Amino acid sequence: MTKPVKAVTPRHGASPVRQDPESLDELRGDCARMPERWKAGRESAPAPGRAADLHGIKVPSSSAALVDGMSEYGD
Repeated sequence: MTKPVKAVTPRHGASPVRQDPESLDELRGDCARMPERWKAGRESAPAPGRAADLHGIKVPSSSAALVDGMSEYGD
């Protein structure tokens, strides 16, 4: 179930409360209007890694409270 949220920018002609905050068509339109300088992607693919190399992460102490408040994967 989605929760209606207040839009960051006002939408002209939109009803104040909607079931879904945005549609796929609205998202596509927003992406199409993004400036050219906001390119996504990489020049080349990253080097493949081994799953055995993925043993935890390091989080700066200033960000620890934020990370602690996040839900676990799969919640």
